[in-house]
Amino acid sequence: FTFANAQEESKGFGFAKGNVIVEGNLMFNSTNDKNTEVKTNEFEFNPKVGYFLTDKFAIGVELGIGSNKEETAGTETDKGSNFNAGVFGRYYFLDLGQRFKTYAEAGLGLTSGKQGLADAKYSGFGAGAGLGINYFVSESFAINFGLTDILSYNSTKWDGAENVSEFN
Repeated sequence: FTFANAQEESKGFGFAKGNVIVEGNLMFNSTNDKNTEVKTNEFEFNPKVGYFLTDKFAIGVELGIGSNKEETAGTETDKGSNFNAGVFGRYYFLDLGQRFKTYAEAGLGLTSGKQGLADAKYSGFGAGAGLGINYFVSESFAINFGLTDILSYNSTKWDGAENVSEFN
């Protein structure tokens, strides 16, 4: 009998063709202003998944959901919810030592939502570019620091209103 055990050699810190990245942001904010009796709660969840086509280039998808609610003196005065979906491309261009990997990212996305007690609806389109850096805590776990939308364009249209666009 012959037993063969092929073990992949460790390549150190970084990404390789075929790797998958999973990222996300989770935000919760609660404010209680005793001066104005205004309470605000906000929640957002934005998962992101990418696939490396090469050691330096990844493409992926991202989703987002969010909600907000405001109460004044115990009475609901505003509420809203939103949904986002998009695609992105990320290029790693500079290694700062073994554990720091810098990247540039560009993305396109769609959004829709409703805001206000009358549930006024909106939809929009956006494009953005940013920079970021990953710090590898281990060979398979990194902390991401992103400067998103350094350059961006957004277009939003509320039902019954004219289109609003912005370039930042």
